[in-house]
Amino acid sequence: MKRCVACCAATLAVLPAGAQATGFTDIGQDIRAHQEPSLELHGAMRVRAEGLYNLDLDRGLGPSGRPLFPVPASDPTSQWLSHADLRLRTDLTFYAPGAAVAIKIRLDALDNVGLGSLPDGPPAATSSQRSPDGALRIKRAYGEALTPVGVLVAGRTGSHWGLGMLANGGDCADCDSGDSADRFAFLTPVVGHIFALAYDLSATGPYVNRRVPTRTIDLDPADDARTITFALLRYRSDVSIDRRRLAGKWTIDYGAYVSHRWQDRDVPASYLPVAPPGPATQVSMARGLRATALDGWLRVVGPGARIELELAAILGGIDQPSLVPGVLLSKPVETRQIGAALESELGAPEHALGGGLDAGFASGDPAPGFGAFPEAAARPPQAGDLDGAQTIPPRDARVDNFRFHPDYRVDRILWREIVGTVTDAIYVRPHIRARLARTEVGTLSASLAAVASFAVEERSTPGGQRPLGVELDPTVVYQSRDGLSAAIEHAVLFPLAGLDNPPMRLGARPAQLIRVRLVYAF
Repeated sequence: MKRCVACCAATLAVLPAGAQATGFTDIGQDIRAHQEPSLELHGAMRVRAEGLYNLDLDRGLGPSGRPLFPVPASDPTSQWLSHADLRLRTDLTFYAPGAAVAIKIRLDALDNVGLGSLPDGPPAATSSQRSPDGALRIKRAYGEALTPVGVLVAGRTGSHWGLGMLANGGDCADCDSGDSADRFAFLTPVVGHIFALAYDLSATGPYVNRRVPTRTIDLDPADDARTITFALLRYRSDVSIDRRRLAGKWTIDYGAYVSHRWQDRDVPASYLPVAPPGPATQVSMARGLRATALDGWLRVVGPGARIELELAAILGGIDQPSLVPGVLLSKPVETRQIGAALESELGAPEHALGGGLDAGFASGDPAPGFGAFPEAAARPPQAGDLDGAQTIPPRDARVDNFRFHPDYRVDRILWREIVGTVTDAIYVRPHIRARLARTEVGTLSASLAAVASFAVEERSTPGGQRPLGVELDPTVVYQSRDGLSAAIEHAVLFPLAGLDNPPMRLGARPAQLIRVRLVYAF
């Protein structure tokens, strides 16, 4: 038994420590022997300030009467908007005596709270800032236990896979969201691979109080959404990869998973923003949701190169797409989505120069708008709208646009700020980096990326054309060995015909963004 426990610990110990157990690759990797209860604390304070110039592209209003991006309220013709925010992130790990049990918690304080957004008193006389409701958010809380045959996990964990194109834990310095899952999982190492099985309570409720008012009960298990996932991984940590790379060896890591979600019934009034409180929030109706996600990931790292690829597909449908109890639709909604992302880097990390080519694909849907963040119960989109639902039952019963996770960033203006995420698109992103200076206390480096973006479906774009734009993203970063990171980021978007406004005969004009980011890590 002791040999089996040691084998599990040794195999899982090769996984990276920096991800804070955000996915299958790092669960259990930091469990080690402790003589008595102990606590480890890591985290970072992030402060950002940014200026945004002409992100509405001076191309007027769309059919819905909205610009592509908010404009100043006092003068819609003005060009500049500004914003600053902060976040304190803390990861705590409690280790029980021995080498088998750990409890992990992620706390985010003042998460993305705008600086100056809560003046204490009238703006002209304020001398302090109030704390917002929910200023302290518990993002993750779960336990890990090393057993003789593997690692058992239960609680609210991070959820990340591969490049983060589909599932992203939001651990990067500039991430704003991140996925989590209320999960029971078991991982075991077999013949150099990690096999994982997870069961997620993806959505439950509505709830009613029990006799003891501090506890509730799910009113109907049939309306719960559940997800089961099976994953297979061959994975080495960054430390292990660097050791092999410096020895002139190549490393091939890979993984695949299949995930299936289902929901038999639904209570739409419990989550629709237009639903008033009352008995309607407990009215159940047939749903018949089924969705299967398939994802494959490959990473090849050598002495002077890295290539990483992720390919995903989502297949599924909803037998009854109606959100109104008593109103049934005869035609189910189906979906077939495909997404892919490629990252490459030529030049070793310690070299002064490096570069590469990234690319991505997200399948599209011919409905108007990109379908990045459609609003529930909103009116159907019109040709020329930026966003909107991609299905209008029963006339349009398909949703085929694949959406990258918003925290998987490929640019700074078009996909990140205007659309919100990569969807219905093809992009190509060459990039180059250079180390400008290195001292005993830190490193100064610069990089430049160019992103050319095209729509898959021309009817999805505001301008009715596939070419969307070319963006240049230069960056200067200072990284201190004491934990300080300071970055200055710039971006210029040169929009193309897909962002024009043909009905108003207005061409889209260039936009710019500048951002300063400070990160204090501990």
